[in-house]
Amino acid sequence: MSFLSRSFERHFNERPYLNHTCFLYLTKTTKERMRMQSNFSSLCRGNIIPKEVNKDTAMKFLEAVGQFERIVNDSGFVTLTRLTSDEITGTENRPGLIEKYFALSLDDTTCLQDFSLGAGEMKIGDNYLCLHTLSDTDDLPGQVFTDTRYERLSTDRSDCRLSFAAPIGVLLSCNHLVSQYIFIDDHRENLKRFERQAKNMHSLSRYSRANQINKEWLERYLNEAHSFGLTSVRCHCNVMAWAETREELARIKNDAGSSLALMECKPRHNTIDTPTLFWAGIPGNEADFPAEESFYTFIPQALCFFTEETNYKSSLSPFGIKMTDRLTGKPLQLDLSDLPMKKGIITNRNKFILGPSGSGKSFFTNHMVRQYYEQGSHVLLVDTGNSYEGLCNLIHRRTQGEDGIYFTYTEENPISFNPFYTHDGVFDIEKRESIKTLILTLWKQEHEKPTGAESVALSNAVSEFVNLLRADTSVAPSFNSFYEFIKGDYRKRLEREEVREKDFDVANFLFVLAPFYKGGEYDYLLNSNKELDLLSKRFIVFEIDAIKDNPVLFPIVTIILMEVYINKMRRLKGVRKVLLLEEAWL
Repeated sequence: MSFLSRSFERHFNERPYLNHTCFLYLTKTTKERMRMQSNFSSLCRGNIIPKEVNKDTAMKFLEAVGQFERIVNDSGFVTLTRLTSDEITGTENRPGLIEKYFALSLDDTTCLQDFSLGAGEMKIGDNYLCLHTLSDTDDLPGQVFTDTRYERLSTDRSDCRLSFAAPIGVLLSCNHLVSQYIFIDDHRENLKRFERQAKNMHSLSRYSRANQINKEWLERYLNEAHSFGLTSVRCHCNVMAWAETREELARIKNDAGSSLALMECKPRHNTIDTPTLFWAGIPGNEADFPAEESFYTFIPQALCFFTEETNYKSSLSPFGIKMTDRLTGKPLQLDLSDLPMKKGIITNRNKFILGPSGSGKSFFTNHMVRQYYEQGSHVLLVDTGNSYEGLCNLIHRRTQGEDGIYFTYTEENPISFNPFYTHDGVFDIEKRESIKTLILTLWKQEHEKPTGAESVALSNAVSEFVNLLRADTSVAPSFNSFYEFIKGDYRKRLEREEVREKDFDVANFLFVLAPFYKGGEYDYLLNSNKELDLLSKRFIVFEIDAIKDNPVLFPIVTIILMEVYINKMRRLKGVRKVLLLEEAWL
């Protein structure tokens, strides 16, 4: 592990964060228990006498649950995992979900704690509870939505959309439990009862205008149900938070109320029904929910109170980059390449990082390529502005000069290469073509195209010089030796073969390339004596800020860096290669 990776781990070691877990309970009960109020809860009885369940009804319910599970899992967006009996009730050595609920903890080392019911407060162990409920339509906003704009992460040109109930979900930074109930009653019976109530309200409208208003609201509800085929349901939502001291509880109570206010709901701090609602929240005990704490609505509106966000999850992949949860600072590993491609989300691994000046593009990219390098990737960067000089120097020192190659141009130390040098002596087709393209760039102007004879002659010259390097190890691979080869042996060969001057003008060729030969203006450019084998170097930076406007140096450096990358692509099989271009202007 590198110094920076180790520092990253130490920085987050034992740091607390808010974790989120979601459970979905599907409970089958009887018509009688659906209408029970808080004073008939099993919490108020001396014993619990279960009603015998009809086997056919139970089988139909289990079939419906199985079908629901398949539909949700097949969507690809949400995955349901069915809990086992041991996970719900626990074992001798491990607590179950019910026991964890009573302890207000999801840890596997939880222990049962005493319950204390006082005047206007409830206490579990050392924790004081506070409860906010949405159990009346008067507490709700005029409209609910599936999603809302989150201002902190939105701009004037882009929206960050979160669920309507996000303020009471992961955005509420305290220990809390959000319980959302949807009770599916007999839809037809509900509508019939509302029809009767509307008639009664109409009959009593002469005595009170409120009755006339209530009658109009009932008719609007009935019209919506019949016009759009909506199912009438009962709904309830509550937020239960806890703290170890009354002072901290007061702060948390304000935070929970403010979060509900962000949803444009009226915060209602419930102190009377806290024990009853806590009891009804036991996994599988939803039938004990007090009916007077619910309100009528439709399924789409009820679903808007579901919290749809959770903590960011680390990718189940050995490759990735380390990031942090933007809300809690929890460290994560994200695979932005292999896992999305495996799932079919993307078809290639290309990335485009876009942002205004000062937004942190280079900072993030330094972070990304460092981790790519540490995971075995070959990284080739084209830099402007020395953004990666520090990282390159760090790698160079850590590898004792074996890696971290930085090419840049200064008057004291001009940029230099040796395109004719290879550590293993391999000159494949791509290598020869890149040398040929490089020499053509030096020889011809941009608007000049080589003739067929010139192209053949140059290809032969490169091939014969490569053969000379293989046969005679005393010949140093460099542009100087290539220039001398053209001036001597190859020129004599052309004379023997009576190649005409108009087909290949050797004198013109040597004259144009003379500035790159020893003693010329650019004799340093292609005659480096460092003998760098860039094929085996895993971190290479070409800093081109000083030469990007130079008509001679820039095309040559571009050709060389592309030859380096193509050589890596062709010859390094099974190795991840990264080509990064810094500062691409639109």
